[in-house]
Amino acid sequence: MFEPFCFEPSRGHGFGAIVPRSMRLCGCLHEPLRGLGLFLTALLVVLTAGGAAMAAPDHTKVEGPDECAECHKYEAEVWKNTHHYKTFSALPRKKEAREISKAMGLKRIKAGSLCLNCHFTSVDKGGKKKTIAGISCESCHSAGKDWTKLHSEFSGKKKETESPEEAKKRWADSEAAGMIRPHMTYTLAKNCYSCHVVPQEELVNKGGHEAGSPFELVSWSQGEVRHNLWYTEGKSNKEAEPGRKRMLYAVGVAVELETALRAVGKATKPAKYAVAMAKRAHAAKKRVRQVARAIRTPEMMEIVRTAHDARLKLNNEAGLSAAADKIADAAKRMSRNYDGSEFAAIDELIPAEDKYKGKPSR
Repeated sequence: MFEPFCFEPSRGHGFGAIVPRSMRLCGCLHEPLRGLGLFLTALLVVLTAGGAAMAAPDHTKVEGPDECAECHKYEAEVWKNTHHYKTFSALPRKKEAREISKAMGLKRIKAGSLCLNCHFTSVDKGGKKKTIAGISCESCHSAGKDWTKLHSEFSGKKKETESPEEAKKRWADSEAAGMIRPHMTYTLAKNCYSCHVVPQEELVNKGGHEAGSPFELVSWSQGEVRHNLWYTEGKSNKEAEPGRKRMLYAVGVAVELETALRAVGKATKPAKYAVAMAKRAHAAKKRVRQVARAIRTPEMMEIVRTAHDARLKLNNEAGLSAAADKIADAAKRMSRNYDGSEFAAIDELIPAEDKYKGKPSR
């Protein structure tokens, strides 16, 4: 059954938008979201905004996975059995990847910046990028030149003699220098979504690349990439504790919505990319409402209210960016203010083990 449509007049310059009523995300958390119906067709007529690009990582500060593996040998073993590791040799051999590369005018997949930023780890050698690995440690924890030694040197002492206060300062300094640690739930999620939601419109519309992965933070982080080994007895690689999974899920759905809204605002053509991102935003709004029904924190309620006012319409990049900024701010506060112990009500929403993206090798 197709859902009813309504005309939403423009609040500024440009045309109004034909949108399904559920797209307006009524403030009542219990209003059901019906099927997408004619929604996607309508979006082909509606969506348009400005250009898109993702800031490239600083390749001059990349150390490489061997630097990390000196201490994190068990984590490196897990990594070598993941798709993240295998992309280094597997991706250039894929017919689909070669077709996308050709469509984008790239001679070599490992030489094109569009591919390097998400699919590989590269270092800067005399002003030229050299690909040294697939998706590796610094792809997720950030380029490490400023923090690798800082985080591992126990304040210039032996581990046994470093005081708790010195350790706390060492970790704070490492984070200030750019290290992304697991407890930084918002930053971690943001980093994942920066690639799992494709940040380049032309790569999709012209190159034929998929618009993104069916990514969800719990099911993907607890699957084959899980390396919860450093602090676990016997290096057992246990999955995250319930509170941690709740935080990953709640913050993850907020970042999904933030990312999708930014992508819709950046789309320039009523084509595949714009439609895919609008569909993603629509689904993310539904998941945010589900979480908000369960936990009703001030931050989640703010996210729902902001989503209610976010209009997927012509020439609305400024409005969608502003909405995304508000959602990001609320998600950051959630990441700082809670540990998940109070979020048991969302357990039924969190993907179970059978939904995890693969299994870790140890």
